[in-house]
Amino acid sequence: MVGPRRCFHSPEFKLTCDRGSELPRLLLGNDSGGGALEVVSISPENNTMRVISHGVHAMNMSGSGGQWSWSLGAGLPYTLLGWGINEFILLGCNLQAKLLSNGSGGSIISGCASFCSTETMEWYEAYDKRCSNNGCCLSSIPMGDAFYGVELRRLDRGLPEKGMQAEVPVSVLIAETGWFHRDLSTDLTDPTRGQWQKTILRVPLILSWVVPQGTSHDMKYPGEAAWRICKSTNSEPRAAAYFPVRGNSCECKEGYQGNPYITGGCQDIKECDQKEEHGCFGDCEELPGTFQCRCPEGYQGNPYLTGGCQDIKECDQKEEHGCFGDCEELPGTFRCRCPEGFHGNYSISGGCFKSVNTGRSGLIIGLSVASGPCILLLILGALLIIRDIEQHKGKMMRQKFFNQNRGQLLKQLVSHRADIAERMIIPLEELQKATNNFDQVRRLGGGGHGTVYKGILSDLHVVAIKKSNIVVKREIDEFINEVAILSQINHRNIVKLHGCCLETEVPLLAYEFICNGTLSDHLHTGALGSLSWDDRLRIASEIGKALGYLHSSVTVPVIHMDIKPSNILLDDALIAKISDFGASRYIPMDKTGLTTITAVQGTIGYLDPMYYYTGRLTECSDVYSFGVLLVELLTRKNPSSYRSSEGDGLVMQFVELLAEGNLAEILDPQVLEEAGTEVEEVAILLCHA
Repeated sequence: MVGPRRCFHSPEFKLTCDRGSELPRLLLGNDSGGGALEVVSISPENNTMRVISHGVHAMNMSGSGGQWSWSLGAGLPYTLLGWGINEFILLGCNLQAKLLSNGSGGSIISGCASFCSTETMEWYEAYDKRCSNNGCCLSSIPMGDAFYGVELRRLDRGLPEKGMQAEVPVSVLIAETGWFHRDLSTDLTDPTRGQWQKTILRVPLILSWVVPQGTSHDMKYPGEAAWRICKSTNSEPRAAAYFPVRGNSCECKEGYQGNPYITGGCQDIKECDQKEEHGCFGDCEELPGTFQCRCPEGYQGNPYLTGGCQDIKECDQKEEHGCFGDCEELPGTFRCRCPEGFHGNYSISGGCFKSVNTGRSGLIIGLSVASGPCILLLILGALLIIRDIEQHKGKMMRQKFFNQNRGQLLKQLVSHRADIAERMIIPLEELQKATNNFDQVRRLGGGGHGTVYKGILSDLHVVAIKKSNIVVKREIDEFINEVAILSQINHRNIVKLHGCCLETEVPLLAYEFICNGTLSDHLHTGALGSLSWDDRLRIASEIGKALGYLHSSVTVPVIHMDIKPSNILLDDALIAKISDFGASRYIPMDKTGLTTITAVQGTIGYLDPMYYYTGRLTECSDVYSFGVLLVELLTRKNPSSYRSSEGDGLVMQFVELLAEGNLAEILDPQVLEEAGTEVEEVAILLCHA
């Protein structure tokens, strides 16, 4: 026996070392006789094993034909692999052979015919040692099974046997594809093998296996017993057909490879190491079980085609890319500067001002020296006036943008706290210094809603500065609403606002810099690492405390209206912080709710049904969204896109499976592994909340 006593799953999987032969052999089972299967190699990754079958394969055939059966053994959890991995071989003259599924009573799944056209043994020396129907024939086995029937029929009935026909015995073999060409045909051409039909052949076979379960569950939905045999986190059970016993095998999930039967056996395939072989010709990012291919920054197109990523011509639409000066195309990026003879901020409309002509100033100074002190004083006075005019023009422009961006509305919203109003409004000059005049190097990212820059304020606070793409008055009002709400909130689990600037064409928002992505990034993209069960519980608790603060502890209760993972930021210590208060609303102290007259706001999948149908906004609206977020933490499934096979959404499916006691079917495997029975307690509390 190999390994400790009873180290095998069941007796059918016991491996025995036979030391009685010339070379030790590894046998499947206890039998060390000639009929035992000798194991050559095992591949848990492919769920296959290569074995050697020993025995005399010549048949005594009389009359016009006959039938035989081929079997791996009754009740064993093994089957012969089909799909051309094994083949059917016939040796003999003027014969037709048929391979039948499920024993002699099954349907025909393969077959071939062998002829002998000469009276010599020339068929032994067939071209390239391949069997070409002259004395032998081969046929692929398309369907795997544990039992086969063989039906033989002579094609020369009534004719006398002579020459080659009399010498060649009838043999039927099932072997690994390619074995006959590689090994046996060489043996048959050996002159010393005149009695080859009496030789005990070593015939290789490729088998697959299942682990018997013995459960009453439908094999399409493996039960917990099936999951227990798959030890790796990234593995899953697979129901198998064409086996003599019911059971399951294991396989690594898509995007993983290795041994699914051991802990940690399925490892992520590193597609990006050979990205072009996986069809990626852009920037490749490894994700758990998959990868993401995208065009490099500054390029657009199809990264899955050679040359599919083309340089974005930012200068063709330079204002959309924040350039209001002269634009120069560079590979993957662009350069913006004020036109020659101008200076200022090229990233805002009207930000470049005409420079004083230094050459003209030199000429004026020369004339002044020649013409006398009076002319010099006159010119210097004119220069000062021009400078004052330019400064006044810039001030008027900033005031125009301040009024246009509802600066007075912000002052009214925070008028009861003069210190807040003064701190919240940041001059444009401060943010220009913080970002090195909005240098592209400081750009953190961007999208349809705006661009974000990293900056350091004069008080040394590191901030993220959001430059929004706001084009309508309603969106500006929402922006001001978010500033007013965040300015009065102080909680460790709510993103801190440092201030805003309203002196540009589009408002700028400066909030604390959070560098570890969103909760959605951690749950769904996997690029930032997986969250442990303890982290998920803590994050849920922190979000709940922050919502309790908003609903009960501030002067005027606030309803967030859009609680979802993409609005939860995580810092370096994975501390949760609620962000994005653009859709939030105040609830008057003497009211329990608020009926909105505008369109329903929020995200499908997280919306409170009561609010969706009635427009009535209460604290329960946030509580419902929070409950959906908790389900997402437990299942790692997106409620906006998830649909069960019956068409149910994530919340409905979660509640039904909990009631049926089948919650494990929808839970994240990592949660199942780490939380144990605690996850069911949390799920029950969640549904009763």
